[in-house]
Amino acid sequence: GFWISKCCFPLLKGKPGKAKRVRTIFSSEQLARLEQEFARQQYLVGQERCLLASSLRLTEEQVKVWFQNRRIKWRKQSLEQQQARLARMGLGTPQR
Repeated sequence: GFWISKCCFPLLKGKPGKAKRVRTIFSSEQLARLEQEFARQQYLVGQERCLLASSLRLTEEQVKVWFQNRRIKWRKQSLEQQQARLARMGLGTPQR
């Protein structure tokens, strides 16, 4: 056999007793379904989250965090669009 150093495993690094969360890699099918649900409603709770997670073979925590992150992205995009509209009307805030 061969020896694998700890640097290959992020869960083995850091404080003892506290495992680092591994970043979830979503498939294109999972992302499409998550985006579809987000377009329908920005908040998913309880049974809806449980059913979606189960159908996508994800944990509820993964779905919850994806929706949290997607809402942040959505708010940022909305703000940028609003600022662009104001700038086109000549009402944009001056740059610092």
